[in-house]
Formats: sequence, structure tokens, C-alpha cells
Amino acid sequence: MILYISLVLILLCMIMSLQSLFTSKRIKGKWVSIENMIYLVFLYGTIMIGFGLIYIILDLNGHIVLIEETSYLEVSFLDRLETGFYFSAMTLFSVGYGDIAPIGIGRMIAVIEALIGYVIPTAFVARVVFDIDQQT
Repeated sequence: MILYISLVLILLCMIMSLQSLFTSKRIKGKWVSIENMIYLVFLYGTIMIGFGLIYIILDLNGHIVLIEETSYLEVSFLDRLETGFYFSAMTLFSVGYGDIAPIGIGRMIAVIEALIGYVIPTAFVARVVFDIDQQT
């Protein structure tokens, strides 16, 4: 039960973070500004940590979602934490290095995370351009 509540709360936080990108609140109308950079850092951080926690929670509950090159049975909690966040970051920011592979439901989670990683910059640039056009 705690697993499902945790997953719902994590997903809710990520959805609320992504929703802020698509709401009508104004982002500064400049292409390069410290406010825009901080906004993107927090947005990416929320998504990366959220997906990392999803991988870790599923792993701790017996669902193997990530496989590393090393022996999986002898991994400590801190190693699993590091692996979950590392894989989440590599999936969100790129196509990954190939040293960790998702399996089972982890594949679908990784696809969703990669899609979000590609949509965020596009949506952000479109929003900034749209705001600049509205100001002129």
C-alpha cells in the first residue's frame, strides 16, 4: 500500500512541475536569463529525482527494473540509490551510455522519461518565443 501511495505522490509532484511549463504564468521574456535557467534546473531536477525514486521504490519492492554490468544480488541500498538517480539522469538528458539497461516495466518508464526529456526544451523555447511575440 505504501508503494502505491509513494508512486502516486511522486507522479503528482512531477505532473505539477511539468504543468508549470504549460500554464499561462509568465517566464521572463528574454532568451537567456538567470530566472529561466533556475526554472529549468528545478524542472529537470524534479523530473530526474521523481523518476529516480520510481526506479528505486520498484527495485526495493522486488521489481527488477534496471540491470547493471555488476552482480545485482550484492548491491547495497546506497548503490541502488546511486544507480537509480544515475540512470534517470542519463535517460532524461540523453539516450544513455548503455552501462545500465532497463528491463520489464522499467523499459516503459524509461521511454516516458526520455520523451519528457525531449519535450521540455521544445516546450520551453516555444513558450519563450510565444511570450516575446505577445510583448511586441
